Amino acid sequence: MPSYSIFLFMAPLLYLILSLMIASISAQGPPSPGYSPSSKINSITFDQGFRNRWGLQHQKVDQDTLTIWLDSSSGSGFKSLQTYRSGYFGAAIKLQSGYTAGVITSLYLSNNEDYPGNHDEIDIEFLGTTPDKPYTLQTNVYVKGSGDGNIIGRELRFHLWFDPTQDYHNYAIVWNPSEIIFLVDDVPIRRYPRKSDATFPLRPMYLYGSIWDASPWATEDGKYKADYQYQPFIGKYTNFKLGGCTANGPASCRPPSASPSSSSGLSGQQYSAMEWVQKNYLVYNYCHDPKRDHTLIPEC
Repeated sequence: MPSYSIFLFMAPLLYLILSLMIASISAQGPPSPGYSPSSKINSITFDQGFRNRWGLQHQKVDQDTLTIWLDSSSGSGFKSLQTYRSGYFGAAIKLQSGYTAGVITSLYLSNNEDYPGNHDEIDIEFLGTTPDKPYTLQTNVYVKGSGDGNIIGRELRFHLWFDPTQDYHNYAIVWNPSEIIFLVDDVPIRRYPRKSDATFPLRPMYLYGSIWDASPWATEDGKYKADYQYQPFIGKYTNFKLGGCTANGPASCRPPSASPSSSSGLSGQQYSAMEWVQKNYLVYNYCHDPKRDHTLIPEC
């Protein structure tokens, strides 16, 4: 009987110790992917690769850092000087702390200006949050359809293993004819393979960045809105990287690879790192959402 009492006493303590050990392991970050695709792409300044798209008065370049901000009058956005049909697209981004509900800070590929209502898009979006909750990083892929009432999003959402407001971290998209890979500090967090032409973006796109008010849906499906008593909302970008095949470039151009083998797919070490991220930090997967019409997402 005394041993059973000791067990009852010790069980909560053992559970606490185990939880702290798991949290400590998670806090160390993902296992090394063993390869850094970003090291193969030279950094450029904002002026070398981009121009203002909208909200010029809410945009400032200071040395190698671009700052854009949102207030009650406007947000701001920028775009690449050229269109691309494949490549590595990245930037180091630092987010604002505090109350940012309803505010989207983004880096994404799109051809909406060329195909309004029927465009392709590959998104990295930071969904604004309240001070007691972590940022959510949303990755998304649109294929020939948005703005026509038939938006088919392919969202995977993650929390991060670090606080993205404390320092700059590198976020990137590798897009080539066979796959899309999303990277955070060179760690693959998502791979979207080309399973058919109907479910994969193939038309040339620009790279964009922006900060804007998406209160109807951005934070917990619109539960929390942008509150302009906390304005301005600020996004900072640096270490821009644009490497790949432009729309008007030679047909022989080969896009950068995300893997060390210079082919499609990832190495075993990269897959292990991605699996760790998805096991510990993936918070939404469109393929597993029972409310979705799965006839519209056959790649699942």
